[in-house]
Amino acid sequence: MNEQQRKEQAHIKEPENMERIKNTSSDEMISKYFHSEYEPQSPNINKARKRRKEDVQFHYDFSIPEDMQQIGKGRKFLIRTYGCQMNEHDTEVMAGILTEMGYEATSETKEADIILLNTCAIRENAENKVFGEIGHLKPLKLENPDLIIGVCGCMSQEESVVDRILEKHQHIDLIFGTHNIHRLPQLVKEAMFGKEMIVEVWSKEGDVIENLPKARKGKIKAWVNIMYGCDKFCTYCIVPMTRGKERSRRPEDIIQEIRHLVAQGYKEVTLLGQNVNAYGKDLEDLDYGLGDLMDDIHKIDIPRVRFTTSHPRDFDDRLIEVLAKGGNLLDHIHLPVQSGSTEVLKKMNRKYTREEYLELVRKIRKAMPNATLTTDIIVGFPNETEEQFEETLSLVKEVGFEAAYTFIYSPREGTPAARKKDDVPEEVKKQRLHRLNDLVNKQSAEAMKEYQGKVVKVLVEGESKKDPDVLAGYTERNKLVNFKGPKSAIGNIVEVEITEAKTWSLNGIMAEKTVEVN
Repeated sequence: MNEQQRKEQAHIKEPENMERIKNTSSDEMISKYFHSEYEPQSPNINKARKRRKEDVQFHYDFSIPEDMQQIGKGRKFLIRTYGCQMNEHDTEVMAGILTEMGYEATSETKEADIILLNTCAIRENAENKVFGEIGHLKPLKLENPDLIIGVCGCMSQEESVVDRILEKHQHIDLIFGTHNIHRLPQLVKEAMFGKEMIVEVWSKEGDVIENLPKARKGKIKAWVNIMYGCDKFCTYCIVPMTRGKERSRRPEDIIQEIRHLVAQGYKEVTLLGQNVNAYGKDLEDLDYGLGDLMDDIHKIDIPRVRFTTSHPRDFDDRLIEVLAKGGNLLDHIHLPVQSGSTEVLKKMNRKYTREEYLELVRKIRKAMPNATLTTDIIVGFPNETEEQFEETLSLVKEVGFEAAYTFIYSPREGTPAARKKDDVPEEVKKQRLHRLNDLVNKQSAEAMKEYQGKVVKVLVEGESKKDPDVLAGYTERNKLVNFKGPKSAIGNIVEVEITEAKTWSLNGIMAEKTVEVN
């Protein structure tokens, strides 16, 4: 479509030139380039931090506008995803919407007519990667002015990020946040037929939109979002501001989605939420939590059900009681502790103590003696002492975590922890991370040795990334297994005898007997 056709179809005024854009302040630009039929607001961390009393609305009427249903025919899209499983799932939704608009997915940057960067705001490193990619895409935009480049996800909910893009990266066409993904068709239309940068970021949380299309990866494992947002306000975390307050989906909608996945042949679902075990607390008309939901899913004929990510404060006795029933409810539990020091936990606003965490672990172990526990740990929180770090090491040993996601603390603008002075040298933080990882690696290797010579059930996901002649999949306790077997095993649960245990994976041979789940 040439420039004249753009103007005629969009009925837009001649856009102001780039020189005017460059000379406009960030505040003026946010005001000028904000488009929405919904009374939009520019991203505002202070507004996002406040919890409003408005009732969450549930919408079941999503559809692609008629004039956008085939707008992507003959065109391709590419979405680059950074961050957590929630971002991965958001990407599936956006891919589903674009597919229904006629677009085709591609992994080749130069083939794409739309490129979306679905971003993560948890750590500074992830943010740096995104801005690096934004810079790399500029020559592509100069070569192809009709290319639409968009930035979405959690970074878009940050004022500083939007300001920086408006000031330094005018080749970006579209910025939108985490609460208005369902508006993607309208936003793409504005980006296609307008010449101004489109910015639509809501500080107010979105409602719950059902019936969104999804282009899932594969046909074996699926993410199922059960709630949005987080109300915990850990002092280091920006998620409550970028993802909003906790909003739970209705249980009947979740169960219906899982039943549809079963009908399509999926073998495993993972229930998602920023704080997944706070599920149901905001459903004022129901006394129904994650334990109740898992109990209902327990009755559905799907082989494997997982959930992530839990907050220890919300891991209640009802959930433990239901998980202990076993069956399709797997006893691999990811339970982020973040620190083993009660003093540091208090500074983090985690609202539990070391002792309370260990008591929760004791309850889980009593109900599920063979449960596998994994965790998240931050080292180098502002002013963490050597003694406090040693408390973390001792807790890791006492619990016996078989894996852990470990990080050096990364300050995020807009969080209380970012305002704290820190007297711990960076080199000390790196040394602590190294010591922690050595311990976690040791415990993982020891746990893996227990599988030597045993037969495990593996959900086969496909070929190994390193060797196409080797198949790969995961056990019920989320251990990666590599083994040789027929391609017909892909998508099925098979028995594998473990012949070699490594630190993070297992090697084996396929047992004569195969368990296939139809």
